[in-house]
Amino acid sequence: MGNDEFVTLALVLAVVVALGLVGNLLRQPLIVVFIAVGIIVGPVGLGWISPSGTLELLAHVGIALLLFLVGLRLDLHLIRATGPVALATGLGQIVFTSAVGYGLARLLGMEPLTALYVAVALTFSSTIIIVKLLSDKRELDKLHGRIAIGFLIVQDIVVVLVMIALTAFGQATGDSVPAEILQVLAVGGGLLVGLALLSRYVLPRVVAVVARSQELLVLFGVAFAVSVAALSEWLGFSAEVGAFLAGVSLASTDYRDALGARLVSLRDFMLLFFFLQLGANLDFSDAGRQISEAAVLSVFVLVGNPLIVVLIMVLMRYPARVGFLAGLTVAQISEFSLIFAALGLSLGHIGSATVSLITVVGLITIGGSTYMILYSHQIYRWLGRWLDPLDRLLPGRRHLGEPPTGDIDVIVYGLGRFGREVVTRVAAAGYRVLAVDFDPQKVAATEQENVTAAFGSAEDREFLETLPLEQARMVLSAIPSSQADLVLIHALRQHGYEGTVVLTALDPALADQLRRAGADHVLEPYRAGAEDLLDDLREHMGPPPGSTGPGAG
Repeated sequence: MGNDEFVTLALVLAVVVALGLVGNLLRQPLIVVFIAVGIIVGPVGLGWISPSGTLELLAHVGIALLLFLVGLRLDLHLIRATGPVALATGLGQIVFTSAVGYGLARLLGMEPLTALYVAVALTFSSTIIIVKLLSDKRELDKLHGRIAIGFLIVQDIVVVLVMIALTAFGQATGDSVPAEILQVLAVGGGLLVGLALLSRYVLPRVVAVVARSQELLVLFGVAFAVSVAALSEWLGFSAEVGAFLAGVSLASTDYRDALGARLVSLRDFMLLFFFLQLGANLDFSDAGRQISEAAVLSVFVLVGNPLIVVLIMVLMRYPARVGFLAGLTVAQISEFSLIFAALGLSLGHIGSATVSLITVVGLITIGGSTYMILYSHQIYRWLGRWLDPLDRLLPGRRHLGEPPTGDIDVIVYGLGRFGREVVTRVAAAGYRVLAVDFDPQKVAATEQENVTAAFGSAEDREFLETLPLEQARMVLSAIPSSQADLVLIHALRQHGYEGTVVLTALDPALADQLRRAGADHVLEPYRAGAEDLLDDLREHMGPPPGSTGPGAG
């Protein structure tokens, strides 16, 4: 890299940082910023960079690291933990979006192969962006968050399989198509067997030695990812597939979390160059037609994808609210869609104009869905009255079994970690408990003497009317949500409930808000835990140095 290139790189990075600050203020993912910078500094903008040479090499390394980390953190247990809903929703959304997207693309005048690429590109959603947004909102462990991550993993697996198939068919030409496909599949099987043997007998020992130095562990991870990606490309597959398989082969080692954590920042930096190259490659030769097509396809992704997730989850006995919150996570296309389009371009299946169209759809949907996810609960409050009737589409849909009509001492909302502990202890003390949760799996797994579990939501006032409130002496919510608890206590007061109402809060401000709303008692697990710790300290260590009197400290 000469002096001019180095200066250009410095200027580009400065522009990225400046626009990144603007993106953060607008609460936009950096992917949008990176592509925008690519447009600004690329051939159609300032002309500082061209999509070739050093930029292309760095872009390939960034993609390899991305796929490597996806394979490294592939968690099939999460798919099993979220049950059939992850598979049904993930595969159902892929089939629906592909079929309808293909029809839309054909109506827009695209050729069959181009329409197929566009349709498939519309199906994949960004795991990286969704995990970041749900993590910021502290919703990764909530029901809709776990389901969303489950079907996003299903999508990640499907996109890799599609790229493998694309490579096999893309290289087969002429009369020997079947033979060439079989040859590619045979070579691919050999690569899989080789990596499986490495993963079983070699890599655990090598990684254990390398991990003695954290710097060497990172270097080994990058070298292994790029090497397997290069080997895959040499064998006739795409480098992306090889990088993914390299990650999978290390996923069973004890050091995968340490390696993954240290490579995340490097991945994000290297991906900058892929998106810069993508932005610089955008073809605006027919911008007017592309904008209109992108608008149609973007509306479909922003509206159609969440809708199909809602319908699938309602049919699987999940509340419309959970389906809506999970569905919003697929209201965008992902970085994998862009990689998939770039692969199609390299195989000569589509032109640069199609890649540009998919990229513009990505910019629109990623930007729009970010706000949809950030303000998902507010949006549901606006749209809930149209979605709530979906809960009554199927007989017996509102809960798994009618709530009991016999004597109940305590009604507990929420079967999370805290709620389940409360139910266990209250029931063990001899009280008859009705436990309510809107996760069918938690309801089905609740089997304990003195406990009856029912499927319902704390925000469902109609469901509340079916509960044996006349017999219950206490209603307790173990859900640390101001929205759910406020709806519940207002509904109880409107019903005329005269028993004790106990709510849960994780911070003092929320606790005060719930007390003002009329809660008889507010449980504060964090504060209670800190006070128990302080009591233990005083018991084992005595008063702190320099304190006097029995109340010291």
